[in-house]
Amino acid sequence: MRTEEIGWYSEGDRISALWRTPDDGDGPYRAIVQGPGWLGLKDAKLYVRYHEALTDAGFAVLVFDYRGFGGSEGDRGVLSPARQLADLRSAVAYLDARDDVVPDGIGVFGSGGTGGGNAVLLAAADPLVRAAVSQLPVADGADWLHRMRSESEWLDFLVSVRADRRDRVLTGKGRTVHPREEIMVPTRERRATQVKADVDGRIPTAVEFAPAVEEILAYRPAEAAASLTTPLLVIGIEGDATTPTDHAERVHAAARGPKQLIMQRHTTHYAAYDRYWTTTTPRIVDWFDRHLGPAHVVIDSSDRGGARRELLDVPEAADE
Repeated sequence: MRTEEIGWYSEGDRISALWRTPDDGDGPYRAIVQGPGWLGLKDAKLYVRYHEALTDAGFAVLVFDYRGFGGSEGDRGVLSPARQLADLRSAVAYLDARDDVVPDGIGVFGSGGTGGGNAVLLAAADPLVRAAVSQLPVADGADWLHRMRSESEWLDFLVSVRADRRDRVLTGKGRTVHPREEIMVPTRERRATQVKADVDGRIPTAVEFAPAVEEILAYRPAEAAASLTTPLLVIGIEGDATTPTDHAERVHAAARGPKQLIMQRHTTHYAAYDRYWTTTTPRIVDWFDRHLGPAHVVIDSSDRGGARRELLDVPEAADE
């Protein structure tokens, strides 16, 4: 796998990205765009083997840091799912501008919390995205934050958000918090795991409290999925304590196009990345292989077996 550092602009800020391609050949490539998961960075070791599997199959992968994260420009104190979606759309526009990307060949892969949710939001918002994989998604931000807390903790949390919003309008200043500690509530597994140890020390640690929380409370990938006809593969974990199992189920149930749900059992959120690696990864690659172009004719059909999509690559007629 070859890796090149590249960049483009999202709403005026420079985005830092990695462009990963197969060892052999110069394209054109079908390309997968990935924005990192919750508090992730583009160069996380966790993502490398997914990218190796995709590039081994002939795909290119574009993974980048959201604005305010890692090597990208932007305010380090802002954690905004809406801004992340705008960054993902800028990444798709960048791919669309490259001569070595196949038309109809852009997909999105998102893994982990808002990473999985953002993949759904992008597929619903951008018609250039022709296939999506959402791994361990958040379907509803308010429900996600609520279920991390007891009811009394939840009510206290909402009071603190309201107080911070008042302070901001009265004084022009508000609280900054560590997003993993005071917005998300880490599970025991999250505190013990080394899965993200290589990036944990490089993420923003002081973000504006109320603005970030209010955006997450309004975060609704499941609602976006209800209008989604783009082929969607969803991967969940039974009994997931970090991104609830029913969030993956809700996203899958809502989607209207070709879809598939993979549910991993007898494991946990972070352990599953290793335990079922050899089972889920080929299915991710196969999903993109089946649903990404080139395609000159697209045939959508449905019956009792569910929705299906066929892509036909029709060669140009020979000159007579």
